[in-house]
Amino acid sequence: MKHFLMGSLLIAASAAIMPATAMAQLRDGPAITGYGKTFPTVGAHQRPDAKIRYRVLFNITKAAMTPDKLNPTLEKVARFMNLLAIDGVKPSAGDIVAIVHGPATPSIVQDTAYAKKTGGKSNPNLALIAQLKAAGVTVAVCDQALQGQGFTEDEVVKDVRVDVAALTTLATLQLQGWALIPD
Repeated sequence: MKHFLMGSLLIAASAAIMPATAMAQLRDGPAITGYGKTFPTVGAHQRPDAKIRYRVLFNITKAAMTPDKLNPTLEKVARFMNLLAIDGVKPSAGDIVAIVHGPATPSIVQDTAYAKKTGGKSNPNLALIAQLKAAGVTVAVCDQALQGQGFTEDEVVKDVRVDVAALTTLATLQLQGWALIPD
């Protein structure tokens, strides 16, 4: 009972100083469930602005430390989506793009191809990629990296778009005004 009362007091006290959207986040959960952990930021400045159209490009080149771990930058995309959600900001579908290439390329292939390339049992990124897609994030892979690493388009997860090259995706979207977040 003591813990219940303390929890209720914490939520009540938070309601007095947190924006309503942040309180909704405490009740309703993150945009990407189980990934991209965030922490309460009561009193923090420079919060997401619902009046801004967030068009953001994530450059994903780093692989996970071990094959059984999530790609750290894919998880960063989830954290970004969760941070926006805390303040009630929901980007339009396709306004957040994650372009995967270089050592990160195996992160977006099916289990069999992943295991063959990394020695891991299965690709731990698949559920995260599916949730990102469901939240409107475009996860794309560089076809040059795919071919260079011996993968085929048939081995790419169905929720991932194949682009001609990360170089051209990065240049095109930045020239169109997208914000770049490197890994």
